[in-house]
Amino acid sequence: MLNRRSLRIKVMQSLFALQQCKDANYELCFEKINEEFAPDLNSMEVQDKAALSLQKKTATKLFEKAFKQGETSIDHDEAKIKKVVNECFIFYSKQSKKDSDFFLKNMVSEVEKIYDHYIAVLSLLPAFAEIAEADKKVSHKNFVNNAWINALRNHEELKKDALKLGRHWQDKADRVKGWFRDVIRQDNEYLAYLDRKSPSIEDQKKFANHIFKKVILGKTIINEFFEEEVLRWAEDKDIVKGLVEKTVKSFDGESLSTLTLHTLSVNWEEDKDFIEKLYKKASSLEGKYKELIANNTRNWEVDRLPLTDRMILEMAIAELLEFPSIPVKVTINEYIELSKNYSTPKSRQFINGILDVISKELKEKGDLKKSGRGLMDNK
Repeated sequence: MLNRRSLRIKVMQSLFALQQCKDANYELCFEKINEEFAPDLNSMEVQDKAALSLQKKTATKLFEKAFKQGETSIDHDEAKIKKVVNECFIFYSKQSKKDSDFFLKNMVSEVEKIYDHYIAVLSLLPAFAEIAEADKKVSHKNFVNNAWINALRNHEELKKDALKLGRHWQDKADRVKGWFRDVIRQDNEYLAYLDRKSPSIEDQKKFANHIFKKVILGKTIINEFFEEEVLRWAEDKDIVKGLVEKTVKSFDGESLSTLTLHTLSVNWEEDKDFIEKLYKKASSLEGKYKELIANNTRNWEVDRLPLTDRMILEMAIAELLEFPSIPVKVTINEYIELSKNYSTPKSRQFINGILDVISKELKEKGDLKKSGRGLMDNK
């Protein structure tokens, strides 16, 4: 099931991708300046290359300086220089807005599709069972008669969701047959399970768990398929695995009604609101808060920080400002954990120290609006 940490990771990944696009848009602006002041080789008029070179140099410096200062336009005596530089600002703004909207929409879609992957993984066992049942050369009786596999095969809600989401594997029949032949039938525990005279309910449950955890989601070509198909599978797999384990655990081995498909989120609208707010606030963080980072990073310019550290700090500030019900201590601890897993070895202490100072400054300035007992303390 989704938790706030996994949602923060999704936001961080989207912000990271957005920043890379913004960097590319910035570089494209310089290319546009170069093109505008390049000599026209097709013109019949004599080109003043020296003058064009000087104009290009001036326009480049003006754009670079204004951009760094957070400005969105310039004024200049030379009309062409003013026009070209301001067109670059318009281009950067429009393209970055387009990129931001894309990554926001894509982020939400990626999270929602985790449920699709969960249904796909569950649906593989019934697909394998159908292949095993059709095999006349080898008896797969224990596999086909496994209570958990039969429960999945007969679960109407699973069938309905698999069909609706296109996760039924019917369109990949040859691939599934290949997996059954090359992976399932070659698994030692599968072979040992087939040889058992009368597997107990507990044996059947352990076997179902084994197939899901060690075969489908283990180091096999089946898992490699998901890695190729799902961009963020490294993070999504843990969530899918947790949902699958809960589903197996919910079944008592007898009553089909006990087999429960689990929702991705207890309250998806609330979680969706959380990631959208966090993304929007962090991606458009006010300059004064970026300065707050710069002023507390041992005189480093913000642009010189490792990108992941910068994303983490900006997200943390956005969360401190935007979510009055989340305690300061929780926010700081969560972003320290993100730095441990996604940044440099020294980032944990760095992030911890910077956020501790920044949270105190935000509190002193009255920017933190926390409602509730114990929400302000960062100790």
